[in-house]
Amino acid sequence: MRETTGPGGGASLGAPAFPTNLPGGRADGDIYTSPLYQELKFRALTIVHDYLEKRGFTPDKANGEVVRSEISRAISVVVAGAGVALNAAERERLLDDVFFEIVGLGPLEPLLADTTVDDIIVNGPSRIYVERGGVLERVTTRFRDDAHLMNIIQRIVSPIGRRVDEASPFVDARLKDGSRVNIVIPPIALDGATVSIRKFKRIPLKIHDLVRTGTISQEMVDYLAACVRARINILISGGTGSGKTTMLNILSGYISATERIVTIEDAAELQLRQSHVVRLETRPPSADGTPEITARDLVKNALRMRPDRIILGEIRGGEAVEMVQAMTTGHDGSMATVHANSPQDAMSRLELLLGFGGMQANVATVRKQITSAVQVVVQVQRLSSGARKVISIAEVVGMEGETIVQNERFRYRDNPASPGQGSFVMVTRHSAFAERLASVGGVTPAGGGGRFEGRP
Repeated sequence: MRETTGPGGGASLGAPAFPTNLPGGRADGDIYTSPLYQELKFRALTIVHDYLEKRGFTPDKANGEVVRSEISRAISVVVAGAGVALNAAERERLLDDVFFEIVGLGPLEPLLADTTVDDIIVNGPSRIYVERGGVLERVTTRFRDDAHLMNIIQRIVSPIGRRVDEASPFVDARLKDGSRVNIVIPPIALDGATVSIRKFKRIPLKIHDLVRTGTISQEMVDYLAACVRARINILISGGTGSGKTTMLNILSGYISATERIVTIEDAAELQLRQSHVVRLETRPPSADGTPEITARDLVKNALRMRPDRIILGEIRGGEAVEMVQAMTTGHDGSMATVHANSPQDAMSRLELLLGFGGMQANVATVRKQITSAVQVVVQVQRLSSGARKVISIAEVVGMEGETIVQNERFRYRDNPASPGQGSFVMVTRHSAFAERLASVGGVTPAGGGGRFEGRP
């Protein structure tokens, strides 16, 4: 590559020799997916990389204006050399794309910046999907090839000291903005590397957002807010992407500011606004031999930290034993989530996890422990329409023989003719915790409800 003298006598970018018969062209009005556009982008990228490398210049977003200036010059070179014309919008998009390749995560950056996108799913270099409003859709964004995708993957894992290679082909990571990432690469991923990103919401949803969108009714909100204030233990149950963490975050907002709260998560997502919050996060084993710190380790330690309540992001293993113990030994009002499809399944799942955790007892004793620990189950679900709903709220009221008995208070009934446009109904007016709820002004002993205006 040769250099020419730029404005003011300084070194500027020169044009490398390359053929002008670039493949492809505008793809039905979308130049950004065309081979021509990709070729322009990577030729400009090569010029800028060479220029910065020769000067020992380390690009980052802090010196972004300098980098963007050099990119603009490189674009002028490659566009002129290719004999193509770009309008102002296309040129600005090309500049952004090259910039993101240098200091960001390449094609993922616009999707990460898009506030309407909840999840990003990459299945190889050319198949990228996003979730908007609970519905997956394929986007035209793509990587140039497998090598390009792997380069961005390494850019994700390197800053946090993780590695992903044939010896360790899958990894969980977190972006700087808090978004959760799971990566699987060949040979485990047969059709190319996959990247799954659960975006972190900088501005968490408020309870009125859920009421407005029909996720939950105001009557259900009043009941759950009273449960939190009355220090009733709550288990939030649902499938992947159903909104468990969102609900956990919102309900945690009703906890008094005078209480000491310890949160435990695999990846910190909860955004509690109380002042006395201690956040703990698990740690996977690292390549240099640093040992793993599990959720069970953290729950055990949390019990020594004088918490008023423990908030566990998800019960998925042996930590179920310590969490049940916490809920039954003075840490009333603790909360957690679990993967299950119904309030009844949540009980079975918890029973199974207690067994995995080493709880040695007969079935009746284990179930009695569960009924002592968990008092309300909130079931959330993502419907086929993409809408997220609280489909059931059930109270755990005790045992009949060896069977756990639940009292369903609320239920969502979908409309088959218009999925996602159903109604919320109160199944039973009587609450097993009526006296406790009445003590905080939430629900009268007769089963009525009072409007509960809380911070969330």
